[in-house]
Amino acid sequence: MFVRRVALPTVLAVLLTGCAHDGDIFSDAARIFDDAPRHASEIAPPLENGYPTPVAAPVVTVSGETTFGDPGTPRGLPRAPHAVADTDGPYLLDTADRLRIFVYGQPNLSRIYTVDHGGMITVPLIGAVKARGLTTFDLEGVIRRRLGTEFVRNPQVTVDVQQNRPFFILGEVRNAGQFPYVSGMTIETAIAIAGGYSERASDRMFRITRRINGFVEQIEAPSDYVVKPGDTIYVYERFL
Repeated sequence: MFVRRVALPTVLAVLLTGCAHDGDIFSDAARIFDDAPRHASEIAPPLENGYPTPVAAPVVTVSGETTFGDPGTPRGLPRAPHAVADTDGPYLLDTADRLRIFVYGQPNLSRIYTVDHGGMITVPLIGAVKARGLTTFDLEGVIRRRLGTEFVRNPQVTVDVQQNRPFFILGEVRNAGQFPYVSGMTIETAIAIAGGYSERASDRMFRITRRINGFVEQIEAPSDYVVKPGDTIYVYERFL
């Protein structure tokens, strides 16, 4: 049998060269994993309308209804940030707002008006005026122009909100229903006004339904979230 003899230094050189390449591979892999997030929570969630979009969660079935994630929280709603202030711009009028309208020198026109379900108010002489979606300043301009066209010379009109439209609270509270709005109130305040939580209530997250310029928006919000006039709050049932 023929055996080829190879010098020992040559064999060692080949082995060391292979180890060096292996080291490069492991170094590259280490760099890749170092740059990767170590936990799913480090991955920033996508945003939708300024709110984080909930990521996929395990399917949960409660009372024959299939939902996702924690059964005690809303289903797939965008989450609102904590302690949100009312920074969405000027107040827009809507159904059930009570307005004090004053027209200088015209006592028959100066009175309290309530925005009806159609978003209108009815003013003597000029009839129906759309108020929904307008600011008080905008409404002043509309009334001034229509009165000034043929009824009152250079009318001076002032519109103020005497009472905001009410808020609504449903679900697991002791006294669900409609209540007068309190300026700056939070969900926690609203629950207190409604008599507090029921025995089955969840105090983790709440659903807010809000109408903005004719569009309905729903968000998931914490207890310190600021409520706006006309909001509907839903308190979820706690599942053990």
